[in-house]
Amino acid sequence: MFLGDHRHTLDAKGRVSLPSRFRSEMTGKLVVAKGLDKCLYVYPAGEYGRFVEELVAKEDFEPRLRKIRRFFTAGAVEVELDSAGRIGLPGNLRAYAGLSKDVAIAGNGNRIEIWDSAMWDEYSEAGENIEDLAKELSEAGML
Repeated sequence: MFLGDHRHTLDAKGRVSLPSRFRSEMTGKLVVAKGLDKCLYVYPAGEYGRFVEELVAKEDFEPRLRKIRRFFTAGAVEVELDSAGRIGLPGNLRAYAGLSKDVAIAGNGNRIEIWDSAMWDEYSEAGENIEDLAKELSEAGML
């Protein structure tokens, strides 16, 4: 499980070092994909495969579901940790997430999210009152 947030920098080749506490669960192939809120999602390949299987199992005749599936799969790439614990982030994905140099790497349960540091700070400090959101989701049976 991926928890906590960490600050890192992208190098000149678009690589970022993953926090050491995340590396033990990020063995073998990883998948980097566009995420919601203008961040990148990084999954262990098996976990990403399960995520895509759930999307594929949905009704293919619903245009909105096809659009969601394309969003998460069309730009996704497989990567591997190098010997220094870094992954390379392709230019198109860095551009999507607005990544320049300073990044925030946040654990989110079964995946890691990579954010531009300034956007992460803004997202973390702003937004809905978490108590109100938790109550609303609980009342809807989603929490």
